[in-house]
Amino acid sequence: MNHLELKAVSKRFGGVVAVDNVSFSVPRRGFWGLMGANGAGKTTLFSLIAGTHAPSSGDVLLDGQSMVRQGPAASCRLGVARTFQIVRPFRDMTVHETACVAAMYGRHRRDFQAAREYAYKSISAAGLESLADRAAGELTLSNQKRLELARALATGGELLLLDEIMAGLTPTEVTDMLGVLRSIHVDWGVTIVCIEHVMRALMDLADQIVVLHHGVKIAEGKPHDIAHHDDVIRHYFGEA
Repeated sequence: MNHLELKAVSKRFGGVVAVDNVSFSVPRRGFWGLMGANGAGKTTLFSLIAGTHAPSSGDVLLDGQSMVRQGPAASCRLGVARTFQIVRPFRDMTVHETACVAAMYGRHRRDFQAAREYAYKSISAAGLESLADRAAGELTLSNQKRLELARALATGGELLLLDEIMAGLTPTEVTDMLGVLRSIHVDWGVTIVCIEHVMRALMDLADQIVVLHHGVKIAEGKPHDIAHHDDVIRHYFGEA
């Protein structure tokens, strides 16, 4: 059984079709990339998986169970964890406190002491243990991205939806983040679906890549095949 499965999922906002009949499946512990130009429907698709929006048609299944109309809180308790492209940390809370809240109110309702321990494990996995007592608002963009990741991990989710976790990072920071994601994927045994414009990241990490164009899936395959796919090259990079 696949960990995540989308069956002919569409989402309309009035007359605008943001996601159009998209289907794909992700096995447990898989690492799937999701790429496409701005406005391709990638973040909307994440919102459908995470329960923020309900699809206009089609179905989203987690371990064979329909997630449609569950809502984001129920999705989190079922094991879906999400980061956001634009970071919005609790600026006055420390790194450890931020992860602790996620651990207390995520998939498992941990008591305070258990949440503290699990939160520290999460921030350590994201490479933030030395900043555990630092206010989130004082972090660099790179470390705020890591905090997004730590907070998602702290919920106890087994399916991580990473929305441009490397956007705005320097090449050195991207290299460091690649190492963090690789370790988390292996050590935590999670399934990852990652939206990313940093092609190096998807080429290095992804088992498969799904490509969207104006809400339509135009390609799916291994990174090497996607890099040489005619439709992807034409729509993503242009005719020239």
